[in-house]
Amino acid sequence: MDYYHTWFDLKPGTKDVEFARAFAKYMDHLKGQGAIEGWKLTRRKLGFGPRDLGEFHVVMETRDLAQLDLAFRLVASRTEPTESVHFGVNSQVQNLTIALYRDFPDPVRQEGEEKF
Repeated sequence: MDYYHTWFDLKPGTKDVEFARAFAKYMDHLKGQGAIEGWKLTRRKLGFGPRDLGEFHVVMETRDLAQLDLAFRLVASRTEPTESVHFGVNSQVQNLTIALYRDFPDPVRQEGEEKF
C-alpha cells in the first residue's frame, strides 16, 4: 500500500466542518472512481505537532503508484465532476506539504542478494 500524505492549514475564514464535508465529498468521489482505496482526515490535537506541518493532515491510501497516477490524471484533467469537488477543497487550503510513503518491508522484498 502507498500512502499519500498532505499537511496543511485552512485559509482564514474557512469553516472547519464545512471543509471536512467538502473534503469527504472529494475523497468519496476519488474512491468511487477507483483512484484511491481509502482516506483519513485528521486535525492536530491540543497544539501538539510541528507547526511547519500545518493543523490538518490527510492520508490517502492507494494499492500502488498506478492507482495514484489514476487519481492524478483525474484531477489534472480539470474536467467535471472532479474539477468542482477538487476546487471545493483546494481553494480552502494553504501551506501545503506533501509526502509519499509505502508499507515496509515491501511485499516483493527478498533478502540475501542485496549489494548494499
